[in-house]
Order: sequence, then C-alpha cells, then structure tokens
Amino acid sequence: MSMAFFPEGEGEARNCGRQGTEASMAERSPERPAKATGLMEVITGPENMKKALKRVMANAGAPGTDGMTTKELPSCLNRNWPRAREALLSGTYRPEPVRRVEIPKPDGGHRYLGIPTVVDRLIQQAILQVLTPVFDPHFSKASYGFRPGRSAHQAIAKAQSYVEEGKRWVVDIDIERFFDNVNHDALMARVARKVDDKVLLKLIRAYLKAGVMEGGLASPTEEGTPQGGPLSPLLSNIYLDDLDRELERRGHSFVRYADDCNIYVASERAGMRVMEGITDFLGKRLKLRVNGEKSAVAQAYERDFLSFRILGGKKTKRAISRKAKERFRRRVKEITRRSRGVSLERVVADLNVYLRGWIGYFGFCQTPSVLQDLDKWIRRRLRCLIWKQWRRGRTRYAGLRGRGLSISLAAFAAGSPFSHWRMSASVGLNAAFPASFFSVLGLISMEARCSA
Repeated sequence: MSMAFFPEGEGEARNCGRQGTEASMAERSPERPAKATGLMEVITGPENMKKALKRVMANAGAPGTDGMTTKELPSCLNRNWPRAREALLSGTYRPEPVRRVEIPKPDGGHRYLGIPTVVDRLIQQAILQVLTPVFDPHFSKASYGFRPGRSAHQAIAKAQSYVEEGKRWVVDIDIERFFDNVNHDALMARVARKVDDKVLLKLIRAYLKAGVMEGGLASPTEEGTPQGGPLSPLLSNIYLDDLDRELERRGHSFVRYADDCNIYVASERAGMRVMEGITDFLGKRLKLRVNGEKSAVAQAYERDFLSFRILGGKKTKRAISRKAKERFRRRVKEITRRSRGVSLERVVADLNVYLRGWIGYFGFCQTPSVLQDLDKWIRRRLRCLIWKQWRRGRTRYAGLRGRGLSISLAAFAAGSPFSHWRMSASVGLNAAFPASFFSVLGLISMEARCSA
C-alpha cells in the first residue's frame, strides 16, 4: 500500500474522519506488562495502519451508513488521515452509527449485523491487531472461535475426543441473543483488566455506543456488541473468558466457539447439575440468559455442534448435520433451476464456486458415503436440467443419439411420458451422461475431498 496513506498536508475531500470484518490473524508481540499502556500511538502508527488498510481492502464488504466503498477509502485517507489521527489520539473521535442488515437464519428468524463505515472498519481492524497479542495468549485452550491459529475443525475434533473418552452426554448451552445482550459496563471492566490506555478505553466504549442506523433514523445502543465489525469477535471472547475460567475451575471438559458452548459429562444426572449451575453463573456474573428452548442436556449424537454431529461411542465419526445437508440441497436447487436460462457450463462453474467453499468446511466429515450420495444427487440434478432444456422429443432423440445411445434406447427415452426427475435416473440418461461426462466439464467431486 502506498505511503501516500500518510501525507503531510490536508486537502478537500468527503469527510472520512469520523468514519474489519474478519478477525485478523495478528502476530503475537513480545511480552507485555500486566496492563498495556500507550496503545493509541501503536494503533495509529504507520506500520499498523498499513497492515489494517491492506486487510480491510482485501475483505471488501458492503458500505456503511455513509455509502463509502473500500475502493474510495485510500484516496479519502490520503486527504483526511492526519485530522482523523489527531482526533483518535486526543480522544475526540466519534464513530458513525452502524448500518443494520438482516440476515435470514437457516432455521428461521433473522440475525442482525451492524455494518460500520469503511473508516470505522479500518480503525477497528487497527485496534484488533494491537489488542489480540495483549489478550489472546491468556484465553482458555478450550476457546476456538476467531482466534489466531484456531478453527472450528479443531473445536469439533476436541469435542469428538471427549465423547471417545466416555463423556457421551453434552450440556449444549445456547446463550440468548448474546451479541445483543452484552453489558457494556461489564465488558469494559474486563477490557480494562489488561488495558490502561484511557483514550483507547474511551474509543472502544464509543464503538459500543455508536448506535444503529435503520430507516434513516439512528438509535443509541445501551447494551450489546453488534456483529459485523472486526473488533466484535475479540470483545465477545474477552467477555466470555470468565465463563471459560469458571468451567475450568469446576474441572469440566468443554469446548467453546464464540457463543456456542458444549460441556461434556459422563451422565445425564451430571449434565442436569452442570446446566443448572452454569445457567445461574451466566445470569449472576455475566448478566446473560440461557435460551431454554434451544439448550439441552442430551447424548452427544443427538445434538449438533458447528453443523456437525458426533456419532458413535468409543469409536466415533464426524457426520454432517441434517440441517446442513438440507441447506446444501436448497442452495444446489437454486443454482440448477431451469428458470435461470444459462448454459450447462455456466451452471457447473457456479456450482463449483459453492462446492469449493462447502467441501472446504464439511470435507472434515468422516462419512464419505454421504458425500458420495450428494455427488450422485448433483449429477442427477444436472441430467434433469439437460432434459428440461432439450424440451422437444426430436431434440432429445438427436441429443441422445449424439451421446452414443442406440436408436431403440434413444427413441424410448425421447418418447417417455415420465417426469423430468424420474427420467434423470433412467438407464438412457445415465448412459448418455455418466459421471465422467461431468468430470470433463470440471464438476468438483466432493467424495474425493472427504477427510475420512
């Protein structure tokens, strides 16, 4: 990134001085004192800001309430950064309200995201890069969400190991609207345990209270930490670290990924006792409520964790959850629907974009037969699409003959009164369009990428 990011002069430009979104894999810094001081100088320093800008530009993302895009950010900063930096260091910087966006949940309802302006995303990212080395080394080993070098796959594998040890009952805790209900005073008290920079503490609180813009009106936020900014995941881990420490103090085997927390025990009776104790702790110490409808004490194979399910006892398998498979089928149906009016090659290309991401996560399963079945189902969807696109009997007959089918088999298939879906499983279409046909088109095979 050009050093023009830090010019000496100022110019006329749209005001970006008051204006993340993934957690940065920040490098660990040398050991710091018990409380870090003078952090705002480090946060606003050239090297840290260049790194933050590179990250925000790579993440792109939607504009905030001011409509500014990431493409406009460098030129805006070239003219306005000195003024913005001065406001940050003096403690007079005021973040803009976030733009509220509703994201449908797979199982119904909505999740609300707060999209900061691109300049606020930049500043949050810069804060994140400096605070991660301050807090992360002290987090629990059982915490896996949004941390450097840790992943959902590691969390699932750890949960699997507890089940294989004989702890086959799980206390599945769902914290009710966690990101909306975080108490600001309690959160800031926890941040202040390791941060003694009053200007930085004031800035973090300002981000918590920046408010939400919806329908042209800004509403203040008295509690909660909106999902959508780079800083939110770190703040959630800071807040829930007390829960981790309490679980460790009680000697429990547990795994936490953000606000998803599973505790593994040897019996239902122990699980009920743990559920009662932790519900009480969350309410009194962290002012959080446990969602009674979504939380449960059950055998591990009955509950989903991070869209996986652990099957078996002494020898377990990681299986893809039913809901995840249902979401997968819905999305593939959307991509392969006839009404799109695009070529088969384009459909396969669009499928591959989705499949790469999906298998990158769910390829961690240990049930290759499930992926094999999904591969077959996708190919059947594509045969069905081809059959619909050909439409007329003459076109179908000519197409099948061109694919090497005999006169009798091509004529029988072309004249069949059966539905498109039934025909997609017929001998004729399977012979005309075998798995190798789709491989030549470049269709990804998921079974080959299973980790089992």
